[in-house]
Amino acid sequence: MKTSNLFYSLIIATALLTSCSVFESADKRIPLFDGKTLDGWMVIKCEAKIDDGDILLVAGNGLVQTEKKYGDFILDFEWKALRDDKWDSGVYFRYDSVPENRPWPDRYQVNLQQGREGNVGNLQGAKSEGLAMAGQWNKFKLTVRGTKASLQINGKPAWEADGLEGPEKGFIALQAEVPGGGQYRFRNIYLTELD
Repeated sequence: MKTSNLFYSLIIATALLTSCSVFESADKRIPLFDGKTLDGWMVIKCEAKIDDGDILLVAGNGLVQTEKKYGDFILDFEWKALRDDKWDSGVYFRYDSVPENRPWPDRYQVNLQQGREGNVGNLQGAKSEGLAMAGQWNKFKLTVRGTKASLQINGKPAWEADGLEGPEKGFIALQAEVPGGGQYRFRNIYLTELD
């Protein structure tokens, strides 16, 4: 009888510890976008506005960039291209500056271009195919830790890669490439900083 009570006590203690760590992780997840304002973001060389609870990239070649830099993180976001064909945008991460003669950083970009959705140039193995849905909301989950990164697209593993270089902390930005790639919507942007 005593062994059985000890066994159940251990199970309960394990469950409590597990649930505490789940809540702790959930507490670290913060919204980067509140659905109402662009607080915490800088709009650089483009036009963006809040429309129906989304960030709408309206015009220009530029960035909607976080005011804060981030190191290791999980970034959850949803995006939707408004063009029927040849859409193009992206989400940049881990950069600290934009070259003077360019509208965007040199790297790293999770591509949102038609046919290259989820690919990251300059990062070997960071390629996916056929996981994004045209004309619909797509959910991306980007995990960045040290030199490694991975991506899930619409709940499915897309890739895992190693080889990130450059600053240990950097900005996150939504790429406006409206003249060439059309308008985009972004929503449900959350970030979990990793220790």
